[in-house]
Amino acid sequence: MAADGFVATLPMYDWPEVHAANDHYWNCLRDSLRDHGFPAPDRLERDVSATELWRNPGLVLGQTCGLPLVRDLLRHVSVVGTPAYDIDCGAGSYFSVIVVRRESAYANIEDLKGSRLAFNSPCSQSGCAALAYHLRNLAKDGQVFSSTVQSGSHRGSIRMVAGKEADVAAIDAVAWRLAERHEAAAAELRVLAVTDPLPGLPMICARRGEWSADRMHLAVVEAMAALEPDIADTLLLNGFAQLKSSDYAVIANRAEIANSVAL
Repeated sequence: MAADGFVATLPMYDWPEVHAANDHYWNCLRDSLRDHGFPAPDRLERDVSATELWRNPGLVLGQTCGLPLVRDLLRHVSVVGTPAYDIDCGAGSYFSVIVVRRESAYANIEDLKGSRLAFNSPCSQSGCAALAYHLRNLAKDGQVFSSTVQSGSHRGSIRMVAGKEADVAAIDAVAWRLAERHEAAAAELRVLAVTDPLPGLPMICARRGEWSADRMHLAVVEAMAALEPDIADTLLLNGFAQLKSSDYAVIANRAEIANSVAL
């Protein structure tokens, strides 16, 4: 961790195959943030857990999932904005793809009753809450899946379904695009359905009186505008939406419904 206590993290889509591109992206963000008066650290923090960094009072810039944001992070952080990704979705929005093996007989969502689910984390909007909300009607007749297993990551879920350790998983659409490029197991799967679009994974900073989230938003916009096209393509970036914390209320509302769904 930086000696001066200021940290930055972009952990949500930081696959090994795109580490170099993310480092280059951070260099652009760092320089722009410094130009706007923020104490941006030299490099991204990868040796401390994201959950710990999200609550760090020295977090200059980070990215989190919408579900932990609305559950307990809003008292610690400010929302800077939300990246837009090349996933055929509205700017600052995303969705989940529900994937099964290519050769499986599943033809629709109703066929999933009694199948085996792999999910990345119970704190994941895209891998768990969005799926539960999407299957809420199917769950009215009782528990949807015969078994569930936590994989630890979207990539892990993809591998488990491909390896026949599970039958289905819900995958963040950005992670799915990365998997199509970098994960061989993705070729063994097909998309059965997609969930409704929701606000995407926000960029956040520590809630500090001397930091303006609006000024930080401008710094990020300027950094993205200066990003080389090949780096932007590698990271699937195509913009930065000016979403606020209030835009994430829909995730909190749907999470309440999802919590009652017996997966």
